[in-house]
Amino acid sequence: MYWTRRAWLGLFACWVIGSVYCPPVLCAEPAAIADEALLAEARQVHERALTLDSHVDIAGPQYATPQLDPGADNPLLKCDLVKMVSGGVDGVFFAAYVPQQACDADGYRRASEAAMAKISAIRRLTTMYPNRCALAATPDEVERIAAGGRRAIMIGIENGYAVGTELSSIQRFFDLGVRYITLCHNGHNQICDSCNPSSGLGDDGSKDRGLSPLGRQFVAEMNRLGMMIDLSHAAAGSFRDVVGLSRAPVIASHSGCAALREHPRNLTDEQLKTLAAKGGVIQMVAVGGFLMPPSPERKKAIDELAASVGVTEGNFAAAAKPQRERFEQEMVELDRRYPPACLKDFADHIDHAVQLAGVDHVGIGSDFDGGGGIHGFGSHAESLHVTVELLRRGYSADAIAKIWGGNLLRVWREVQAVAAR
Repeated sequence: MYWTRRAWLGLFACWVIGSVYCPPVLCAEPAAIADEALLAEARQVHERALTLDSHVDIAGPQYATPQLDPGADNPLLKCDLVKMVSGGVDGVFFAAYVPQQACDADGYRRASEAAMAKISAIRRLTTMYPNRCALAATPDEVERIAAGGRRAIMIGIENGYAVGTELSSIQRFFDLGVRYITLCHNGHNQICDSCNPSSGLGDDGSKDRGLSPLGRQFVAEMNRLGMMIDLSHAAAGSFRDVVGLSRAPVIASHSGCAALREHPRNLTDEQLKTLAAKGGVIQMVAVGGFLMPPSPERKKAIDELAASVGVTEGNFAAAAKPQRERFEQEMVELDRRYPPACLKDFADHIDHAVQLAGVDHVGIGSDFDGGGGIHGFGSHAESLHVTVELLRRGYSADAIAKIWGGNLLRVWREVQAVAAR
């Protein structure tokens, strides 16, 4: 099997927290799409909007090869060129994710190499299918590519650990097309503290030191270059320090609202207001476990299924193909009996963020192929459902256009303007 071990472990975790793709009929809210007039209006609104997703993962350096081809309607991917076209998605930020390891010279070297391999894979997609997609390094390029009928491909790095300790590395990644860096992931790093400390790496969960002195230099350098700063995964102190220091607006590329689902990865009401006051944007995540807690019944049923099949979170990646396939098949019925999060929950988080931060400061960052995917919005092929639900809730066409991509482009342009000054 050509999936990475992290991908399989992530998939197992998604089932547990309720974020696996299932047919939209399992979620009644996506409009029960019986209202043809609403559906027709949604299609018009969706087609006119510039639809962008700020955070999509790739499985590994084998991405964009015959072994893992995003040019096909690939059953292993929630984001590929076919699904983007069918769902009317104009562009995505692909994240070059790097897991946190020891903060030493060898760790930085390996992290940089891993990020480079994934960036190469993302760029390779645009050379495999130049008539269907193109790399975008500016908001103007995004609009030009989309206007020409192709998909805009953008690059982010998830975990600034990959940058190491040299400011020149940020420039090097920028020159390759990277336009945002998520400062940390799970575990503290040389830049800042994470909202999810890693005991295995010796992190002290009782302390939140925020930005390091090196991290302050990194923020200034990203401002100078015109690279967006992403605060998803950042600890409260890190969030506070970055917002206070940055001369440009910041983003949270894939986060939810803590008021609706208390989770370290979600932003508090105070953070939402602070983000908006700075001119930034929260891109709403579609990971079920960040939108609502899994029910005890669902967790128990999944544990029992895993035991009967003979797979666990610890050995899922190494399990035999028949075991994995049986688990996947039986999960479909389990999802029918114990539905995980769905489009209603996702839209509830958008509503809350709009009420607190304003409609100019909310967007969409699915985290597809990295844990994202809910009933009704399980892949980019179902993106129209989001527009239907927002229309049903009374959002105007202009507001929906802002949420789907306008707000992210505005922040990106403001970051560029700060660099130009």
